[in-house]
Amino acid sequence: MAEFQEISKLSALHPKPAGLVLQYGTSGFRTNAKQLDHIMFRMGLLATVRSKKTKATIGVMVTASHNPEEDNGVKLVDPMGEMVTQDWEEHATQLANADQEDLLTALKNIIEKEAINMSQEANVFVGKDTRSSSASLSQAVLDGVSALGGHNYGLVTTPQLHYMVCCQNTQGKYGEATVEGYYTKFCQAFIQLTKNTSNRTDDQKHLCLDGANGIGALKVREMESHLKKELQISLNNDGSKGRLNHQCGADYVKVQQKPPTGVKINPGERCCSFDGDADRIVYYYTDSEGTFHLLDGDKMATLISTFLKELLTQAGLNLKIAVVQTAYANGSSTHYLENTMKVLVRCTKTGVKHLHHVAQEFDVGVYFEANGHGTVLFSKAAEEKIQQLAEDTNVNDERKKAALLLRNTINVINQTVGDAISDMLLIEAILAIKGMTIQQWDTIYTDLPNRQLKVKVDDRRVIDTTDAERRAVTPAGLQEAIDNLVKKYRQARSFVRPSGTEDVVRVYAEADTQESADALAHEVSLAVYRLAGGVGDEPKPLH
Repeated sequence: MAEFQEISKLSALHPKPAGLVLQYGTSGFRTNAKQLDHIMFRMGLLATVRSKKTKATIGVMVTASHNPEEDNGVKLVDPMGEMVTQDWEEHATQLANADQEDLLTALKNIIEKEAINMSQEANVFVGKDTRSSSASLSQAVLDGVSALGGHNYGLVTTPQLHYMVCCQNTQGKYGEATVEGYYTKFCQAFIQLTKNTSNRTDDQKHLCLDGANGIGALKVREMESHLKKELQISLNNDGSKGRLNHQCGADYVKVQQKPPTGVKINPGERCCSFDGDADRIVYYYTDSEGTFHLLDGDKMATLISTFLKELLTQAGLNLKIAVVQTAYANGSSTHYLENTMKVLVRCTKTGVKHLHHVAQEFDVGVYFEANGHGTVLFSKAAEEKIQQLAEDTNVNDERKKAALLLRNTINVINQTVGDAISDMLLIEAILAIKGMTIQQWDTIYTDLPNRQLKVKVDDRRVIDTTDAERRAVTPAGLQEAIDNLVKKYRQARSFVRPSGTEDVVRVYAEADTQESADALAHEVSLAVYRLAGGVGDEPKPLH
């Protein structure tokens, strides 16, 4: 076949370094950009074959999200804007690791196994972030696609690519498959939501935003005019001089528990940070004493689910709403949701695709990882019921108003994936409608002090977990050791899980005081080091 000859020819321009083995994980492939050229070419091939299989447009996003500037990565986006399926993750790993001379065989195996009609047309959207390596790497993806016909989107945030793939495959029902269509849809919904708020001052409309020197900053600049001054953004780390994710961005703020370097914030001022590809967001402020307060994914999920539950009650709609969390969710948030708000909480494995999947089981599924990656999913039936009520002329004013608010809330949410821009607009709208300050939002519940550590090990696969990663099954004796350590502290819990990308084990601990949380995290990391094959020096106490 002519296209296989073309692949052979182009593949020689993107050779695989000998001995390099990479695994397609939760966030696709991600490593130093210098090692990714052959991977990009091969993911261009795979995306094209996936497009033929699904008879739909597939997305390929070139980004390493919150990683340092010198890294890059790639992930595939399925037809409805969701992550690619598990069995195709395995195809991706096989294709990526095939030796140069075995590439065609590996590709033909996938085509045969999936019974793909190669004469089917293929459509691939390629997006990239602002990293210096993204231009040449996305070109390598296009080389992979070019043998079989594709389409390039250029500079977009990861969530924008997910959105456009979904728009394309729903024939425009979800929105117009362009960046402009994205701004129009989400900003109009935001303006509709906030026009129900009484006399917001310019102070209340003001938000300080850290763009992580990434693609999100560029896109917020482009979007500003669509907001018609209903949200007034002071943009820091806009990419004009700083390095991507360097001492800024959502990950830095969450891990360091402090504002981005060089950003001056006034006491009580509402601030948020995006990550490098704008699919995560965290909020924060400093109080009058100068103390830093972080509002992470748990706080966002709580605010959003509370707002939605109240509206569903007002609208008289009997829809099942749930919040999906991971083991990293702060114990206080789970307690507040279950006991005060009486909202169903489900815990699942870490990784957005797991949360997304569980959220789909409910009429309204709110999911956020503590790191600030999340969104809300509405079932088709739920959307239809809300739409019918909003259009019904025979309902009373209160129910009607709630239904209209719900309809605009659905339209401000990017349901395909966690999206910092869409989440920001949603939270800003909720705070405006409720007339809440960031301090009032923060006091809904108080986080239990916690600590995360990581332990280098010889092989992360020695640790196997169960119960949504909250209990370790192997190595023998580890879970028993953790249970005994946890008993020493008040309101304590701790769990360990292997990293999805490197030979480290991640340790999480929380307790009633920071000192206890730190001590527990240290003791658990020692247990991991001793029982799970730690390498290098033994973990040192934090204090």
